[in-house]
Amino acid sequence: MVCPLCERRKARRDCPALGRSICSVCCGTKRLVEINCPESCPHLSAARANPAAAVRRQTDADLSLLLPTIRSLTERQHQLFFLVQTAITRHRPDGFARLRDADVADAAGSVAATLETAAKGLIYEHPTQSAVAQKLAGELTDLLARIRQDGATMYDREAAITLRAIEQGARTVYGPSGDPAGYLNLMARVLQVNRAAESPGGEPAPAPSSIILP
Repeated sequence: MVCPLCERRKARRDCPALGRSICSVCCGTKRLVEINCPESCPHLSAARANPAAAVRRQTDADLSLLLPTIRSLTERQHQLFFLVQTAITRHRPDGFARLRDADVADAAGSVAATLETAAKGLIYEHPTQSAVAQKLAGELTDLLARIRQDGATMYDREAAITLRAIEQGARTVYGPSGDPAGYLNLMARVLQVNRAAESPGGEPAPAPSSIILP
């Protein structure tokens, strides 16, 4: 029997999430990204205990693609990058809309432009190109506000630099591949966030107490 996901390799591994067999490669690369794996899955437990070589190669490849977009960030900006990116990866649009890399770039660029304008003493909220991006931009703005309310020191310029890095990654990392959610899937693997769990009521990731504190 052929794997129903890739339609190329033989399906030899039972998948409790899908209720059918898939190939080992799809099991390893799509786990917790496109497949909502239950915690009871023996393949998930085994992978966490001893990652397969294919998964390690995928992780190395993901990090090599991501590195150019975050190489110039400071330690504080790195922390903010992964905090904001976790919120983005867990974000769920309204209705049947799907979040795509283009929406992430649009939202991150919009919020960054608003912060850059504020740093110059002007108050102007830069619009996005789509309703999906606008909802995400509002969530990112709220997240930054919560970080400040929690007592963290964060400057508009630092936040803008971080958001520009996210915008660059969303526009360039998987651009040539044609995968409209390639960057999002990459970040889900890096962050080990389950994008397959469609929980519209999920709360965004809380800010760790150590995030960008002096």
